[in-house]
Amino acid sequence: EVQLVESGGGLVQPGGSLRLSCTTSGFTFTKYFMTWVRQAPGKGLEWVSHIGGSGTPTVYTDSVKGRFTISRDNVKNTLFLQLDSLKPEDTAMYYCARGVPPFDCTSRSQCSLSDFSYWGQGTQVTVSP
Repeated sequence: EVQLVESGGGLVQPGGSLRLSCTTSGFTFTKYFMTWVRQAPGKGLEWVSHIGGSGTPTVYTDSVKGRFTISRDNVKNTLFLQLDSLKPEDTAMYYCARGVPPFDCTSRSQCSLSDFSYWGQGTQVTVSP
């Protein structure tokens, strides 16, 4: 059974940091691109970043470039997202998902969790003074 379980979210002040983890099981982790997406309150799903099976390439949406870092541990089958210099607009539910996001998701912000074969339950990130 494929499972993706996110953790590491929480409440943080602007300028702070968090490290999200996505622990996976039930599939050969190294064979798949992995993606982070997020959904802010009242908004649609937004692609954040994705990473190749070997750790490259890494791709980011413009609003998080230089602040977020995606990485993976292929021994522990775990995906990470380091969130630095957090802003209130980063407040969202963050989901990890298996696979490459489609063009409409990365280029037109038209994303859906059903674009991916599997996804987790999400972890909440709240950035507030």
